[in-house]
Amino acid sequence: MNRPYLCYTAPMRYLVKGRVKQGKDSALLRAIENGTLGRGSIAGDEYVYDMEQARVNDQGVATWVETCFCDPPLAEERPYWEEYFELLSVKDAHSRRTCRHENGSEPWACCDCDCTKKLEERLATQGNSFLAEIRATNH
Repeated sequence: MNRPYLCYTAPMRYLVKGRVKQGKDSALLRAIENGTLGRGSIAGDEYVYDMEQARVNDQGVATWVETCFCDPPLAEERPYWEEYFELLSVKDAHSRRTCRHENGSEPWACCDCDCTKKLEERLATQGNSFLAEIRATNH
């Protein structure tokens, strides 16, 4: 498949913030619950997993950790997310200077890295479960 962006062999982690578009919450919940969120994307079931881990603050901003292999960030995923979300920010989830793969101290370190798990554990202490909130407002 011809893609207009680069794909890395090692993933990068991004902290994504977005707000569900007006009138899209029910459709998003259906897509999550029936597993069709991101259907057709090379990222597969990562979309549903991301929503299961996502947190939401009291301003309605959802935050999640996105693992992505593309440059620019979310090149593959962006159209799928933008169907439901206004993406507010996409930032490196951690400093590339401390990433063992990125700083050259350990090539391919990302293959066995637990940084996504650590980021998700830290994120889980913030706000409320996005999925619980969207379910509560749509049932």
